[in-house]
Amino acid sequence: MTTVRASAAAAGVLAAATVLAVGHLIAAFIDPAASPFYVLGATMVDHTPHALKDAAIRRFGSNDKAALFVSMAVVMLLGGAATGLLERRRHLGSALLIALGAVTTLAALQRPTATALFAVPISAGIVAGLLTLRLLIPAPRTNDPASQLSRRRFLIVAGSVTVFAAAAAAGTGQWLGARLRDVAADRARFVLPRPQSPAAPIPPQAQPAVESLTPFLTSEDDFYRVDTALQLPALTRADWRLRIHGMVDRTVEFDFDRLDSYPTVERILTLACVSNEVGGPLAGTARWLGYRLPDLLAQAGPHPDADMLLSRSIDGFTAGTPLSAVLDGRDALLAIGMNGTPLPIAHGYPARLLVPGLYGYVSATKWVVDLEITRFDRTRAYWTDRGWSAHAPVKTASRIDTPAPFATLPAGPVTIAGVAWAPHRGIDTVEIQIDDTPWQQATLATEYSPDTWRLWTYRWPATPGTHTLRVRATDRTGHRQTDHRTPPFPDGATGRHQRVVTVE
Repeated sequence: MTTVRASAAAAGVLAAATVLAVGHLIAAFIDPAASPFYVLGATMVDHTPHALKDAAIRRFGSNDKAALFVSMAVVMLLGGAATGLLERRRHLGSALLIALGAVTTLAALQRPTATALFAVPISAGIVAGLLTLRLLIPAPRTNDPASQLSRRRFLIVAGSVTVFAAAAAAGTGQWLGARLRDVAADRARFVLPRPQSPAAPIPPQAQPAVESLTPFLTSEDDFYRVDTALQLPALTRADWRLRIHGMVDRTVEFDFDRLDSYPTVERILTLACVSNEVGGPLAGTARWLGYRLPDLLAQAGPHPDADMLLSRSIDGFTAGTPLSAVLDGRDALLAIGMNGTPLPIAHGYPARLLVPGLYGYVSATKWVVDLEITRFDRTRAYWTDRGWSAHAPVKTASRIDTPAPFATLPAGPVTIAGVAWAPHRGIDTVEIQIDDTPWQQATLATEYSPDTWRLWTYRWPATPGTHTLRVRATDRTGHRQTDHRTPPFPDGATGRHQRVVTVE
C-alpha cells in the first residue's frame, strides 16, 4: 500500500510539472507573464501579509524573489503529491486540478497587463495535467495490477514531462533572452547626453577614511532593489513612450527624441525603501541623470485641483506621488542614467522616476511609461491599495556600520561610524550613547546636500566589558529619532539602531 501511495504521489507531482511546463511553453509565444508559475508568483506577492513581506525582505533583501520561487516550488511539489493521492479516490485529484486551474485562470485575467489570451497557457496546462493523471492513475480503487502505475509507464511519462519542461524552459528562455539581449544591446549603444546642469563635485570630506564604513556613493551592484517585478521588463528606447494624461489641459506623449529637446540635469540623491528595518541596508545614494519632471508635466498643464501623480510601470505596477512634492522645487526627475551609465535594466532602464524625500513605493517607479494627473480621493496605487500610507516622507534614520555586531574589540580608542539620512530635510546632528551614559555628539562628515545621507564618526575610549552602542539623528527641522520601535508598515519603521560589542 505504501508503494501504491508513493506511486500516486509521484504521479501527482508529474501532473503538476506537466501543467507548469506546458503552460510555461505556450506562454513563451503569447506573453511570459501569462505563465502559470509567474501568475501564481505575482498573485502571492499581491496578497502576502505585510508582516511576512517585511520578514522576507529583511531576511533575503534583493534575493526575495529567488526565495519566493523556491517556496513556490516546494508548495507546488506538495500540492502535486496531494493531487496524486486524491486521484486514487474517485478522481478527486482531477477535480482539484480543475478547480486550481480555474482559480489560476481568474488570477491571470486580473493581472494588470492581461488580455483574454492569458487564459490559454493555463487551460492548456490543465488539460495536459489531467491527461497525465489519467494515464498514470487510470482506475481508482482497484487492485488490478494492470491499472497500477507501472515502472515503464512512469518512466515514459516522466520522460515526456521532462521534454515538455525542457522545451518550456528553452522557449521562454529564448524569448526572454532575446528580449533582454535586445535591451542590453540597446543600453550598450546608448550614449548618455552631457548634463546641462551637472551635479556639484563631492567634497573629499564627505567620506571619512574608516574601514567598513558605507561609501558615500553606492554602486549599481550594491544598490538595493525591492519591487514587484518577478521577471525584468524588457523595454528598448525605441519602444518606450511616456504618456501624461488625466486632469490636464492636454494629453502629451514623450519619446527619447522629444526628450532631447529638454535640458538634462545631474543630481546626487539618496533613496530609501519603506520596508527598511531600523539599521537596515535598504537605502543608497547614487548620481542620477535625467529630466526635470515639472518641465515635462508642464507640457500637459495639470489642473489646479489635482493632487496626485499616478505613475505606471510597463508591467502594471502603480505608485501615487503627492503632486505638491513634484512641483515644490525639489529635484524630481525622470531619470535615464545612474552613476554615469544608462540605468541598469534591474533599476528601470530605460527610464524611471525619482522624487527626493519620499519612500520609493510612492515615488520611484521603474520602467515608467504612464503618468496620470489625478486625485488621492479618486484612485489608489498598488501599495496604498494594500494599506500602506498614501503620503510617505522618508523618516529620519541612522545606522551603525562599524564595529560589527557582537564584535570583540581591544581596549583603547575605537572608531564608531555609520550613516544617517533625512532626504530633503538634511541631518543636523548625530549622537552616540554607550550603555546608559549621556549622549555624545558624533563628528559629521561634510554635507553634500540635504537630499543625500551624511556619514559620521565617533572616537570612543573603549573599556573592558560588554557594551551597548546606540545612535540617534536629528534632522534640520529639529525632529529627533524616537526610541519607540515600530515596524515598517504602514509608513516606515521608527526606533534607534544599536549594537552590542565586547571589549577585552
